[in-house]
Amino acid sequence: MRVDGRIVRELGTVVRPGERVEVDGTAVALPAEPTYLLLHKPLGVVTTMRDPQGRSTISDLVPLQRGVFPVGRLDYATSGALLLTNDGDLAHRLLHPRFGVEKTYRVTIAGWLSAEDVHRLTHGVTLSEFRASGSKVRVVSVRRESSVLDITIHEGRNRQVRRMFEALGHRVLELTRIRFGPLKLGGLPAGRFRPLTAKEVAALERHRRPPGESPRTTPA
Repeated sequence: MRVDGRIVRELGTVVRPGERVEVDGTAVALPAEPTYLLLHKPLGVVTTMRDPQGRSTISDLVPLQRGVFPVGRLDYATSGALLLTNDGDLAHRLLHPRFGVEKTYRVTIAGWLSAEDVHRLTHGVTLSEFRASGSKVRVVSVRRESSVLDITIHEGRNRQVRRMFEALGHRVLELTRIRFGPLKLGGLPAGRFRPLTAKEVAALERHRRPPGESPRTTPA
């Protein structure tokens, strides 16, 4: 075995980050450390690492060498909480409908939300190709010509929140995702990112288990 060109024969040799390891002349790729970041995606940024049209992407905000990718998408005109990770297994589970990860959006709509509108949102809204399941709705404030609401959904279809309100006759003026599962946007400024806390990572780890499955315990 060689480490950075040096022949190593001692068992238990420690390999430092960045060192090149070769066995029989073949480079060995060491597994990347799991990385979990929360980004506040701003408006006008594409949720991809590269864009053929030359638009701003999240890679302009997060260094590419971290090897992370977005878990799901926020559209061009939507801001808010976006999880970035290099943990493909966890990302798949967080996006799978079976797990029903909640997403909460702060939405400003034109007009006032009627009792009938609230009833339809909480019991499901039929769109062109699917029926959006019931959501949780909380009125934050009512203004003269608009309303601010928090809506929590379990699905993640393309432009789902906007389309739900459009189906009720309300134009969406602003849309920000303020929570993704256990991750809250809080006071994180637009365009900035932070590593998840140990508590947040532990909360995400629960999604590795199928719904209803208890964590495994080691026999005494």
